[in-house]
Amino acid sequence: MKKCLDLASKGLRDVSPNPMVGSVIVYEGEIIGEGYHEKYGSHHAEVNAIASVKDKSLLTKSTLYVNLEPCAHFGKTPPCSNLIIEHKIPKVVIGCVDTFSEVAGKGIAKMEEAGTEVIIGVLKKESRELNKRFFTFHEQKRPYIFLKWAESKDGFIAPKNQTEPFWMTSSGSKKLVHQWRAEEDAILVGRITTEKDNPSLTVREVEGKNPTRIVIDKDLKLDTSLNLFNSEAETLIFNSIKSEKINTNQFVKIDFNNLIESVLQELYKLSIQSVIIEGGSKTLQSFIDSNLWDEARIFTANKTLAEGVITPNINGEIIEELVIGTDNLEIIVPKR
Repeated sequence: MKKCLDLASKGLRDVSPNPMVGSVIVYEGEIIGEGYHEKYGSHHAEVNAIASVKDKSLLTKSTLYVNLEPCAHFGKTPPCSNLIIEHKIPKVVIGCVDTFSEVAGKGIAKMEEAGTEVIIGVLKKESRELNKRFFTFHEQKRPYIFLKWAESKDGFIAPKNQTEPFWMTSSGSKKLVHQWRAEEDAILVGRITTEKDNPSLTVREVEGKNPTRIVIDKDLKLDTSLNLFNSEAETLIFNSIKSEKINTNQFVKIDFNNLIESVLQELYKLSIQSVIIEGGSKTLQSFIDSNLWDEARIFTANKTLAEGVITPNINGEIIEELVIGTDNLEIIVPKR
């Protein structure tokens, strides 16, 4: 199962909105086949694993391992549970149940009805953690939310009266941030951050796809010559005035009385499963105060500002601490 998880993780940047899935086939203690879901719309892990087995006659005496319940529905591809039954694989070991409504135990039931022995819950916690975006999206009907910011040693997120773009952290941290962007569906900032920093919010330091860019601009005050409005990536502009699509820019009118909830509802409708909040202190704090965040990634740079914009106030549990160049990085999750 650990091998399944390792294989599955290779699909991180390419399979959304599908989950990451890896599969291994074992005959008499030896791996005879393996595969993972490589790209959205392409073959699922079980299909690739079965295809990789040279002697298909061994499948009737083998065990298939997979970190997520095999699907039971026709989507972009046929059901994997049908393929397992077709090849008469006698035993299937599953990391965790797929809670997506189209599956949700149906794949397991179908295989058991066909006489397949099914074992569920091997490395269940790790299997759910790997697909935390997928499970949050389907179970909570919203994207998985990452908060990200950098602060000075004395607790400021930006200089006082900032008039030009300001980068707090080291080049190593910047590259890591671009890697994160390539791994997630979307990235969100507020109007003030857009005006002050004129960010592109694209992937430039690493290979990968650009995330969907999101900006909150209630009264449509932003100048459309800013980088966010160029054609390098899709941009969603949440506002109180209009809904309209202009080239790569999609204006979405929402209710600003329930701002955070309205934004997340729209992102759910658009099948965006994960979003990095890279806004200023006000935008970040609004997600914290709404208790709508899943993970915070906070850099502390080797800089002192003496005065400036105070860092957001967050309470959580530190699950990891790293040193990136001259910066310290803390990964924080809500206290359970």
